[in-house]
Amino acid sequence: MKNIICDIDGVLLHNNQLIPGSDKFIQRILEQGNPLVILTNYPVQTAKDLQNRLGAAGITVPEECFYTAAMATADFLKHQHGTKAFVIGEGALTHELYKAGFTITDINPDFVIVGETRSYNWEMIHKAAKFVSEGARFIATNPDSHGPDYSPACGALCAPIERISGKRPFYVGKPSSWIIRSALNHIGGHSDNTVIIGDNMRTDILAGFQSGLETILVTSGVSKLADIEKEPFRPNHIFDCAGEIDVV
Repeated sequence: MKNIICDIDGVLLHNNQLIPGSDKFIQRILEQGNPLVILTNYPVQTAKDLQNRLGAAGITVPEECFYTAAMATADFLKHQHGTKAFVIGEGALTHELYKAGFTITDINPDFVIVGETRSYNWEMIHKAAKFVSEGARFIATNPDSHGPDYSPACGALCAPIERISGKRPFYVGKPSSWIIRSALNHIGGHSDNTVIIGDNMRTDILAGFQSGLETILVTSGVSKLADIEKEPFRPNHIFDCAGEIDVV
């Protein structure tokens, strides 16, 4: 029985509205007993928040199935030396870092950690760039430059810090293979028996390709059929939407 890693936006939901058939797909996966991870690069919401979000759209999923870039970032940092972090992000990210034993501080931090927030300002940029320039390790939840309606996302928030300090962050989220490994550890799964379902060739499918997973692209979100030809890798399967998937 295959492990299933499934993205949210563009696969299950579009602008918080159910993509037709995705509810029945998730219901079937749960009834079959496939180990399931609902995986998102979005670091602002907790697992409970995401459970409620999908529930409001008509998809019922246990809270323990959700895994976020914030959770993966905390997992990554637990394997590094240092416990002090300067954080630019919302409560979901700081909550995961506290759980992992980190102290949130702006005094000699070991790490500068960037997620997503609407309260980004000059002082945050200044402090973060200064700390990174002085040796703090630069970690970010996800490389996405923007979300729906061109709202600035983590990659955009990292850009001025990178420009000032001259140092690039390590991005934990998709397409990094780290978030895939972390998500699989979360369910005790292995890559050779796992399929990832996503709507974005450059994040979901690339993450699966780099991690040795079977990949399914649905064209109900970001990437369309014409976009496949632009990349040097290919998904194993292509469907119009999650409701049409018949290979798991």
